[in-house]
Amino acid sequence: MLKAGAVLGSRYEIIGRIGSGGMADVYKAKDNKLNRFVAVKVMKSEFKNDSNFVARFTREAQAAAGLANPNIVNVFDVGDDNGVYYIVMELVEGITLKEYIGKKGRLSVREATSIAIQVCMGLAAAHAHGIIHRDVKPQNIIISTDGKVKVTDFGIARAASSNTISANAMGSVHYSSPEQVRGGFADAKSDIYSLGITMYEMVAGRVPFDGDSTVAIAIKHLQDEMDPPSKYAEDLPYSLEQIIYKCTQKSAERRYNSVDEVIEDLKHSLIDPNGHFVQLTPLTTHAQTIMMSPAEMAAIKAGTAERKPEDAHRPESREVYDSTSAARRSTETRPRKVYDSVDDDDDIEDYRTARRRSSSKSRRDDDDDDDDEMTGGLEKALTIGGFIVGVLIICILIYFIGRAAGIFRFGAGSSSESAVSSIESSVEESVPSADLIPVPSIVGLTEQEAQTVLTNLGLGIKYQGEEHSDTLAAGLIVRQEPQAGSQVEANTTIYYYRSAGAAAKPIPNVVGLNLSDAQSELNANGFTNITITQASHETAAINTVIGISPDAGQSVDTATPITLTVSTGPAPQPETPVNPPVEGTMVVVESWTGLSQEVATQLAQAKGLTVSIAYGTGNTCEYGEVLSQSLESGTEVPAGSNIVLTINSPDGTAEGIQSDPQQPAEPGNPAAVGTWSCSQRLGAPSNYTGGPYRLTLEQNVNGSKQEKTIAEGVSIAFPYELKTSGAAGVSTGKVHLYEQVNGSFIIRANWEVPFSES
Repeated sequence: MLKAGAVLGSRYEIIGRIGSGGMADVYKAKDNKLNRFVAVKVMKSEFKNDSNFVARFTREAQAAAGLANPNIVNVFDVGDDNGVYYIVMELVEGITLKEYIGKKGRLSVREATSIAIQVCMGLAAAHAHGIIHRDVKPQNIIISTDGKVKVTDFGIARAASSNTISANAMGSVHYSSPEQVRGGFADAKSDIYSLGITMYEMVAGRVPFDGDSTVAIAIKHLQDEMDPPSKYAEDLPYSLEQIIYKCTQKSAERRYNSVDEVIEDLKHSLIDPNGHFVQLTPLTTHAQTIMMSPAEMAAIKAGTAERKPEDAHRPESREVYDSTSAARRSTETRPRKVYDSVDDDDDIEDYRTARRRSSSKSRRDDDDDDDDEMTGGLEKALTIGGFIVGVLIICILIYFIGRAAGIFRFGAGSSSESAVSSIESSVEESVPSADLIPVPSIVGLTEQEAQTVLTNLGLGIKYQGEEHSDTLAAGLIVRQEPQAGSQVEANTTIYYYRSAGAAAKPIPNVVGLNLSDAQSELNANGFTNITITQASHETAAINTVIGISPDAGQSVDTATPITLTVSTGPAPQPETPVNPPVEGTMVVVESWTGLSQEVATQLAQAKGLTVSIAYGTGNTCEYGEVLSQSLESGTEVPAGSNIVLTINSPDGTAEGIQSDPQQPAEPGNPAAVGTWSCSQRLGAPSNYTGGPYRLTLEQNVNGSKQEKTIAEGVSIAFPYELKTSGAAGVSTGKVHLYEQVNGSFIIRANWEVPFSES
């Protein structure tokens, strides 16, 4: 036994032992060259001087090294370090199928079917390379923590084309085929038989044949009919029971021809559990009872019977009875078997002698054969078997005591109990189904909504991570795999990614661009929540962006509102006439309401009027601006006439303006005399696409631009009959049409419209 810290091949550092078998110990080690964990199988020291064991150990590595399949434990390296023979393999975190069955008692039909299909896939890969496993059993099947099933331990595997296959090589007797028990030729159908016994144990929780000795079990494989697995699993589907029967026919010719056929029927059984699609070959003269003559019996006992060449491929001719799964024969009508005569010590000894002589002759003919597990026949097997059973009992007691004390742990430090719970759901997920389900779209849903939708369809769901999204709010599902519309089998897991919200991006600098180009630039960078305001500018052209908030270059979520300030051109300035009107000349009074006191006074004086100031309180303009004027707009009066400008003040006095000169008036309650309205038909603009709209009215009221919403809705029909009111005394206005695109409103058209007093 190697100690932790030992290094094999100057590369593999031993961490600890994780398992032990009849001929080797398995250690967890670290590959210091590739910086990964591996499993190292080290042949026990008592066998290193036995050339047969060394050859068998080397052959295991050679048999598995050429196999690359997800359902086979990969072999990475093989070596000899000062007489320590080792094989470096893939480290699989999990438990053996034997342990899994032991923990659960018996497996569900879906679990058993899924495991059997994956084992078949591994065996199919081996058979395709001409490799026969010859020791298929639950102890050599590992279930990883993610539900992947892997076949391991090709310890007695040999190439199917080899001419030196030992006549007496066989695997564990509980799972050995009749031809292996007899020492006959083992091929792919022998693995199928062992697979059938393994499936029996999965669904029934027990092996079909058991006994007090290996000889007793071997004879049962040869001549006894097994109990129906449905006897121990009442819910076992008829089709799966028939598959097990066909796999475990004593006559190799009546079994499946390949594991691919087994896979096909296993998948079919999931669709049609009680179907009668499993075709069992009817009994022929090759499989029926053949009574041997006294001369043949004497030849067997004398050890002089020689196998004919063709008998190597049809060992069933040595049987006198073959079980049939379709007909359950009663014990009263069961015919006698040739081995029924082996019922006392003398007959058993004669049988052993005959087998030893036959095996000795076969070994002389096959000088390169190294399958020596049952050298000396069943007698030696019985002796070694008794010794091994005793050792195993001691090991099992030590193992369970150690497990109870927390000393032994399988895999990466996790107990088989926790592995069972994590593996069970993973195994269920791997079950195939012929009923394909279209995958629904769960993008845009919450996780709870998606789980409800998928569960109702028989699909699973699993979270994979977060992704930024410019369109979906944080917490919603932003992506799924497989895509919506894909066809998948029942119980398939749909993986999803949750939105983490919009990603932070720097705001591009669009100051100086016209409004259309600025919006396009922002949209291209993912910013679609755009608001527009207007302001006068002395030099910037109309509709040019003169400001942006937040500031350009600042990194924010793309969903952040962006405010663009657009130029409306220079602010209006008071006109100074070149030749002021001569006193007595008639002049036309204009409207100066809403202008500041200074500007209004200058404009009135430029007209040749004298100005008087009064104070009042109103809510149509800001404090300090003209609330009303004594001469109405449009009135013709002589130059030099006096006009009284009433200035808006919080308390109606000049002192009130000085205390709060910037306080704005509350809009919405016009104080001007009269109502100004517009009735106009608007034609259809060429760039409006029929989306959500907003109509606004913009007017220049006493030098200040004011904009209000006239109408908004889902869609607007043209021609459009515009009927709206405007600011008192303002005879023109501009109507803007905005259309919502990607969450923001874009200007589509402008109309100049007239207003008149009514």
